[in-house]
Amino acid sequence: MSNPSRGPRVLSDILGELFTVRGYGRLRARQELEDAWNAAVGEPKCYQTQLGEVRRGVLNVTVSQSTLLEELAAFHKPALLAALRSNAPATTIHDIRFRVGVIALASERPAVKALPTPTPLGERRPVAEGRAQAGNRSKPDGGSGHTPMQP
Repeated sequence: MSNPSRGPRVLSDILGELFTVRGYGRLRARQELEDAWNAAVGEPKCYQTQLGEVRRGVLNVTVSQSTLLEELAAFHKPALLAALRSNAPATTIHDIRFRVGVIALASERPAVKALPTPTPLGERRPVAEGRAQAGNRSKPDGGSGHTPMQP
């Protein structure tokens, strides 16, 4: 009455089953794919794109602007496919499908320096002392600063 499943097992078999059950292999492949994408697309564009699912070898990518979509699809698609195939071999990719949409995960992206808030119409921003405001410059001749041409 010995059960063949009882007894010592090889550690690699146990770890393989654990990775399969927990999905660690997929997570590692996904991270590998995202790293390969970010390296292939480059620094400013990787923040304007978001990888979606891979279905039947087609990678779905959400892009923040239609102009970027056209640039990636028309000019960079073959190079992107080649880079993904070589740098992310765990995922089989035959094609890339782009679509325009909202890019999520903004909290994970580096902070962008905020632009100054616009001043409402009718209000003036305070001017540093010693600087004259553009409309308050007075010229000794009372005019615009241009000297009239002599006849």
